[in-house]
Amino acid sequence: MTTLVGRNTFLQRLVGAAALDRAIYEEVEADRGATGQALLVVLASSVAAGIGLSPDNRQTLSSVVFFSIVALLTWAAWALVTFEIGTRIMPEKGTRSDVGELLRTIGFAATPGVLRLLGVLPGVTIPVFAATTVWMLVAMVVAVRQALDYQSTMRAVVVCVLGLFLALTMAIVLGVVFGPSVA
Repeated sequence: MTTLVGRNTFLQRLVGAAALDRAIYEEVEADRGATGQALLVVLASSVAAGIGLSPDNRQTLSSVVFFSIVALLTWAAWALVTFEIGTRIMPEKGTRSDVGELLRTIGFAATPGVLRLLGVLPGVTIPVFAATTVWMLVAMVVAVRQALDYQSTMRAVVVCVLGLFLALTMAIVLGVVFGPSVA
C-alpha cells in the first residue's frame, strides 16, 4: 500500500496513530511538514498528564505546570534514548533515519497520552495512566519500527522498553527531588 505524503488530515493522522496504523507512521515519517503536528501532540499529551496527575485532583496551576513539564521532559528523554539506542547501539543493516523522522513518528505515538486527562476522574488515575502508558509504548514500537526501518518488531520492542525504563527512572527522580508536597 502506497501512502502519499500529506494525504491525511491532522485528525486522520491522530486516529491512525492511535490505531497503530503503520501507513500513518510512514506518512508522518516522510512528511517534514508534520513536525509541528507531532510537537502539538506531545504538548497536548504532556498537558493532559499535568492535569490528570495533579495530587488529589487539586489542579493548582503550579502542580499542573510541574507535572506537564515532567511529562514533557520524560517524553523528550524517552525520544533521545530511543534514538541513541535504536540508531547507534542496536541498528539493523537497513536502519536509515534522522532525528526529524524519528521525532515525528514518536511524537504521533504520544497520541494516546491525551487520554491522561481522564486521570482527573476520582479513582481512575492509576488505571488511566497505566493503560495510556502501555498504549503509548505499543504505538512507539510501531513508530520506531517504521522510522528506523527495522525488519524485527522485537528489536523495536527492546529499544522502546529500554528507553521507557530510563525515561521513567528520570521522571521518578525529578518527581521525588523537585515535586510538590502531597502531604
